[in-house]
Amino acid sequence: MQTSRIILASASPRRRELLERIGIPTIVVPAHIDESVLADESPEEHVRRLSRAKAECVAAGMPEGRYFIGSDTVVVLEGRILGKPADRAEAAAMLRSLSGNRHQVWSGFAIHDRREGRTLDGAVCTDVEFRTLSAQEIEGYIDTGEPMDKAGAYAIQGIGTFMVRQIHGSYTNVVGLPLAELLDALAELGAGYPFMNREQQP
Repeated sequence: MQTSRIILASASPRRRELLERIGIPTIVVPAHIDESVLADESPEEHVRRLSRAKAECVAAGMPEGRYFIGSDTVVVLEGRILGKPADRAEAAAMLRSLSGNRHQVWSGFAIHDRREGRTLDGAVCTDVEFRTLSAQEIEGYIDTGEPMDKAGAYAIQGIGTFMVRQIHGSYTNVVGLPLAELLDALAELGAGYPFMNREQQP
């Protein structure tokens, strides 16, 4: 894999950390697109559409690079998409609604191969169950500042892990990027796995 040619169309440090943890250093170029939910759009359709839009938008604006990765994550409770909270009050409302309940985390991904003019995309859903939270726990968690730039107002890989009773499905999907599915798509596009580059094998 020519890892220097992987461009991540996302400002999320969590997605970058996930990729670099498995040996894929990235060039980060955030995409600036409208992330509004369209009428009658399902969570899966929403995250797949935005993932493709991010990857293709950044590719169109860069003269170099072959593989462009876009991703988007939403939290869904009883069919309602929860984005990033606009303020403290909205973060508290989200956390109260998630308390003691099971919700879904949808993460979409897209890989645009500029050389081949091809884009692969997909989406993964993980069920997450929260323990019942006290008002003091909610307010204390918001005081940390962690919820304010997270879909659903929490980070499973951060302080917010204390709220999670169990998950059913991909952990990396909840963090923001389903690595197993992403690696399969990279392999299908000919990028291969970072730790199985045959050109570097003895």
